[in-house]
Amino acid sequence: MSLAGRPGNFGSRFHNRLYALLGLDYVYKSFTTTDLPAAIGGVRALGIRGCAISMPFKEAVIPLLDGLEASARAIDSVNTIVNDGGTLTGYNTDFIAVRRLIEQAGIAPQTPFLLRGSGGMAKAVAAALKDLGFHDGVIIARNETTGPALAATYGYGWQAHPGDLAAPFLINVTPLGMAGPDAQALAFPQDKIDACDTAFDVVAMPAETPFLARARAQGRRLISGADVIILQALEQFILYTGVRPSEAQVEDAAAFARAAA
Repeated sequence: MSLAGRPGNFGSRFHNRLYALLGLDYVYKSFTTTDLPAAIGGVRALGIRGCAISMPFKEAVIPLLDGLEASARAIDSVNTIVNDGGTLTGYNTDFIAVRRLIEQAGIAPQTPFLLRGSGGMAKAVAAALKDLGFHDGVIIARNETTGPALAATYGYGWQAHPGDLAAPFLINVTPLGMAGPDAQALAFPQDKIDACDTAFDVVAMPAETPFLARARAQGRRLISGADVIILQALEQFILYTGVRPSEAQVEDAAAFARAAA
């Protein structure tokens, strides 16, 4: 199952397609909740094998768990829960996916970046950047508590708004560009997007946000949230089932999930 503020069907279709392809007796469903403790209690009491965690629950869920795996503990953010006989352990597969995608893009660690956002996913991105050796970056976040705290944790600068800042590598880790009231919003000013080399948006639905669409029109290199969601969902699948699907099966499930996105 998954818990999210804005439930979607990508995860359900991706996981359920793989269960069907592999003949596994599992089912995956998406939910939202206004009572997180009760929902997590239900995972434990009903013997639900695993649970994906999305905004805005990635940090709030931590006190409700029995333990954290190393990546979740380092980032202090959970995106996956595994239930082993009533013992709930939190993991973070976002970190793995983000690190791999940045590495595959071939972006030099000396490249300056702006990272917009300071929530749970922003921690995963900042930690991945730090782990890869990126040292010249600024966190852009209106929250005057979480923004400076995230910047201090990883040794980056902080500003509440982009202002006059520009960088070759722009990363959005906010809901700007998602469906709803922010659907048409640009994550960064247009001139900053036009001047960048690489645009990375962790928003997965839609796969191409206004930020990425603008960057694509300028011929910039793109990393999309759709790529992130596939890689992190695959790691979740393996944690839940202990089975690693073939590359062809993953591609099939991803295409199946996207078809209804």
